Amino acid sequence: MSKGKVYLVGAGPGDPKLMTVYGLECIQKADVIIYDRLVNQDLLQYAKNEAQLIYAGKEPGKHDNIQEQIHQWLVEKALQGKMVVRLKGGDPFVFGRGGEEAEVLVKHGIPFEVIPGITAGIAAAAYAGIPVTHRHLATSFTIVTGHVRSKHGADSLNWRALADGSDTIAFYMGIGNLPYICQQLIQHGKDPETKVAIIEWGTTMRQRTVVGTLQNIAEKAEGAGISHPAIVLVGEVVKLRETIQWFPELEGEIVDTK
Repeated sequence: MSKGKVYLVGAGPGDPKLMTVYGLECIQKADVIIYDRLVNQDLLQYAKNEAQLIYAGKEPGKHDNIQEQIHQWLVEKALQGKMVVRLKGGDPFVFGRGGEEAEVLVKHGIPFEVIPGITAGIAAAAYAGIPVTHRHLATSFTIVTGHVRSKHGADSLNWRALADGSDTIAFYMGIGNLPYICQQLIQHGKDPETKVAIIEWGTTMRQRTVVGTLQNIAEKAEGAGISHPAIVLVGEVVKLRETIQWFPELEGEIVDTK
C-alpha cells in the first residue's frame, strides 16, 4: 500500500469565511480530518460524507498527552494510504505545534504540505479595529507566547528587549499570566499608561474587547470575565480602535475612555 499524504492546514482565527481557498479544497477532499478545539466546526460541513472526523481538542494547560496521540493518528492514517488534513486554529506554525508535527512526518517518511492560515494576533486585532502596524504609531510587531513561565517559575523571555524593541506586542494564551506580563513590561521600561486591548473569541459573533492600560488591564479583564481564547495586544495602536472600530461585538464591552 502506498503512503498517503498529510496537509497541515490553518483554519484561521474563527470566522469560517477567513479560511483560505486551498485549505477549503483540502477539507473537501480529505479522507481523515483531525481538528482542534478552536477550529470553527462550520468548516466540517464541507467534508465528504465518508470522511473520518477526529476531534483533537486541547484544553489550556493540558497539551502533552493529546499531542502524542495526534502524532500517532497522523502517522497511522497516512500509512494506511489516506489523505489526512490536520486542521488547526489560526496558522499551523504560529504556536500551533505544526513544526513538531512536520518533524514527526519527516521522521516516518510521510509526504506533507503546510497550508498557512490567518493568525489570530493579526485577525482579531483587525476585527477589533486595531491595525498592528501604523506609519505614525508602530513600525514593528512581535508575537509572543503568553506561557512565559514554566511549572517551576522560570522565565526565558528577554523582557528588556521586548519592552524596548517592539511597538506592538501580541501575547497568545496570555490571560492566565496577564498580571505578570503587565508587571514585567512596566518593570522593564514600558510606560504604565501604554494602551492594551484584550480580544476574546476574535472574528466570531462572540467577540468582546476590553481596553485599558498596562496599569489597569488585568483588573478590567477580571471584571469583564474575560477567558480563553483571547489575544492580549499591547501598544499605542490600540487607541485607533476609538476611530476605526467596525465589527459589531457582544454587549458588555468595557472600554477605558481616559
